[in-house]
Amino acid sequence: MSIIITVTNQKGGVGKTTTASSLMDGLRQRGARVLGVDLDPQGSLGFCLGLDIENCATIYDVLKGSRTIQEVITPSECGDILPSNILLSAAELEFNRPGREFLLKTALAEVSEDYDYIIIDTPPALNVLTVNAYVAADGLIIPMAPEILSLLGVAQIRETIDTVRRCYNSRLRVLGILLNKYNQRFTLNREVLEMAEQIAKQLDTKVFQARIRSGVAVAEAPAHGESVLSYAPDSKVARDLRLLLNEVVREYGFPSAPAR
Repeated sequence: MSIIITVTNQKGGVGKTTTASSLMDGLRQRGARVLGVDLDPQGSLGFCLGLDIENCATIYDVLKGSRTIQEVITPSECGDILPSNILLSAAELEFNRPGREFLLKTALAEVSEDYDYIIIDTPPALNVLTVNAYVAADGLIIPMAPEILSLLGVAQIRETIDTVRRCYNSRLRVLGILLNKYNQRFTLNREVLEMAEQIAKQLDTKVFQARIRSGVAVAEAPAHGESVLSYAPDSKVARDLRLLLNEVVREYGFPSAPAR
């Protein structure tokens, strides 16, 4: 069975897509069979990895039942992807039937034996798409920028997590809070780290030891249809992301032999 990890924060601009694409690529480079799922109507994950998201079938087609998941899965250099585009923004209104919280989990069950890891990128909102991602997941990674508003977004996620655990997915847990765009030299960054550690205790989790620094490669990689790990493997950002990858692999183990 696949290990399903959801990358989430209701605040935008905190590095969710960079984190998701890097996890995909890093796991793939180590030999894992990886599927990325883009649940953001902006379609950032597929776009950043070189897909033509405006002219392909998407996760929206799968969730509404007009395409099978096998028909929609698209290969990329970083692993297979279930892409998204703006049509998915209709989900809140369109997916209103009983059991709508389980649409993604049901779809992924059809391919769970085909992948070692499934990485889900979520929209910057707490809506039916986010709930679907939580219901399907084994673990959550919560990226945040070292800013007070980003910290507030993390705190507000707790209620949604508690609801999903109580009603839909009792096994859901938070793997950790990930600090992106981090600079140890800035006083605010250090203060936010302390507050993040307090919130992590409330969520019964931790702040990842890996702290992802800023770097130009984060902005440049999507223009080349690559993850940061492939585009700039020797950059400081890539080194930080590999440390995160190590923490994730230590948590879940590694089902596949490393790639040679």
